[in-house]
Amino acid sequence: MKRVYVLDTNVLLTDHKSIYGYGNNDIVIPLKVLEEIDKHKKRHDGVGANARGIIRTLDGLRANGNLHKGIRLRKKLGIISVKGFDSKLFPPDLDREDSDNQIICTALTEKESTKRKVIVVSRDINMRVKCDSLGVLCEDFSSEKVVQDTSQLYTGFTLHLVDDQTIDHFYAGEEVYLEEDEIKLSPQQFVMLVSNQNEKKTALAKFIDHNTPIRKVNDYQKQGIWGLRPRNKEQQFALDMLMDENVNIITIIGKAGSGKSLMAIAAGLEQVVETGLYKKMVVSRPVEPMGKDIGFLPGTMEEKMRPWLMPIQDNLEFLMNGQHENMEHLFDDKTIEIEALTYIRGRSISKAFIIIDEAQNLTIHELKTIITRVGEGSKVVLTGDIEQIDNVYIDSTTNGLSYAIEKFKTYDISGHITLQKGERSKIATLAAKIL
Repeated sequence: MKRVYVLDTNVLLTDHKSIYGYGNNDIVIPLKVLEEIDKHKKRHDGVGANARGIIRTLDGLRANGNLHKGIRLRKKLGIISVKGFDSKLFPPDLDREDSDNQIICTALTEKESTKRKVIVVSRDINMRVKCDSLGVLCEDFSSEKVVQDTSQLYTGFTLHLVDDQTIDHFYAGEEVYLEEDEIKLSPQQFVMLVSNQNEKKTALAKFIDHNTPIRKVNDYQKQGIWGLRPRNKEQQFALDMLMDENVNIITIIGKAGSGKSLMAIAAGLEQVVETGLYKKMVVSRPVEPMGKDIGFLPGTMEEKMRPWLMPIQDNLEFLMNGQHENMEHLFDDKTIEIEALTYIRGRSISKAFIIIDEAQNLTIHELKTIITRVGEGSKVVLTGDIEQIDNVYIDSTTNGLSYAIEKFKTYDISGHITLQKGERSKIATLAAKIL
């Protein structure tokens, strides 16, 4: 039997095309949702774009009928309608002015008038709890989930048991291949070879493809990168990837203090200032209130951005050993650029080492906008912690960073590593573990 899906505001603001994802089932948009969407239409970000998108879509559908009575979306798809609620069905214990409660009451009204299953779709956990408490079916919006939970997310690293001889051959510089029937790997994935006779006998390798011998991971322990040396194997993997000319799209996730941003900046400085592989380093990070508030701050765009980019500034000062004059010189001659994500659309950034910090706060739409701005000869590095998301319209499985990790993992121009250990300080590591 056909179902009726009642869509919450956050679903449409996440993806305005979500209305086409429910097959032959009918869609109900509560009037309150339209009112909430209208408040977001002037925003200069992905949320604003989705708000404008759904408004235009609904307006276009009006040419084919009446939204109150219902309009068929497309051939073989269901009917979409915009409806209010019967105030007599409003649960007495709920606040009548609350938006969520009005949406729930719209679902209760629809449930009263049909024998079909009525399901509320919402990204709001509390909304789903409320629905369940009132006997209303409710589910999460999952069309943009690349994995069901974060434990399934690609890590970029795996262990592989081999015999002693294989490790010996590998260290001797002989060609060692990993057969497809032995282990399933993605291009640019890191592998720790572990002896099946002695678990302490290991080797760090990088897999390219099954027709190419695995190679040793570059050890930057001695020479370092801009004075930075890896403290664990994951950091070793990250630096290898960041310095690889053949890897153009890099994603790094890890908790605070794992070194993801510091390593990205060190690799950028090395390849811009020292080797000249790239002409400049472009650094940015998503900021929730940026599109609304940045214009009211005094100074140039770089000066406006710097308060939000202080963590980046701190890392630069650390790597420059506190030499402010040298650092300011890099800013003055545009060797380092501070760029607002708001202004990246319309640009084509070529021959640049691009770092997007805190990328877990990007929506998928924003991610696409950034990636499509990357010009010829550029490398883009996305870093972040998917467990620390400030954007209310995404979560650990639907943010742009998680999306990029899963979507790019099968392509040989991309690489990923998940950093497991905190290396900032003993205090920070302990606090992250026990608090």
